Amino acid sequence: MITNKKHQKNINKCYSWLTKYNSFNNERDVIEDGLEVDYPEDDKSWRAINRKCETSFDKYLTHLEELPKYIQKEIENSDLYKYQ
Repeated sequence: MITNKKHQKNINKCYSWLTKYNSFNNERDVIEDGLEVDYPEDDKSWRAINRKCETSFDKYLTHLEELPKYIQKEIENSDLYKYQ
């Protein structure tokens, strides 16, 4: 874990939103695997969880952009980011 007191708030938010994104993405995959339609976008539950995925990743990116490049690289090389 990265420790930099100046940027710690944004670092924590990045990890938090990335964790939420991973969780929502897993849910979306489970829903998609259980669907019997050709296009998952047609399913209401898939669209709802997809919106959560998009929102959480956008918030992650917002906080990530406020960090210096070297911290961004460390987050992108973390296990949470590789999970995607």
